Amino acid sequence: MTYSSSIAAKRNRYSAKNQNSVSFAVARPQTGPVSNTIILIVLACLLGLLYLTQVTKTNSYGYQINGLQSAQSKLQSQKEDLQVASARLQSLNRVQNSQVAKNMVAVTPSATVTQ
Repeated sequence: MTYSSSIAAKRNRYSAKNQNSVSFAVARPQTGPVSNTIILIVLACLLGLLYLTQVTKTNSYGYQINGLQSAQSKLQSQKEDLQVASARLQSLNRVQNSQVAKNMVAVTPSATVTQ
């Protein structure tokens, strides 16, 4: 509190005998242009930090998603390879056990060719 505001605070609203009838209003403390500039710079820095934290969080989630997608593609290719191998291994049994293979007759050579 400044000297003038402390004097103004001590004066009563009603004047007594041999006192001035002028009342003083207490002035509100105001920020100057330097203080306003400093406050704006600090707020801009805080907003910048907030932005950077959000961006880094988004990037870290992006790396996690990218890793999961690459793992998914590897597993998908393994699944396709296993399906092909399974079909190849099952095809021999299916051919041997089919009705057409059972109706076939084994052929033995009747003669040999000589030169």
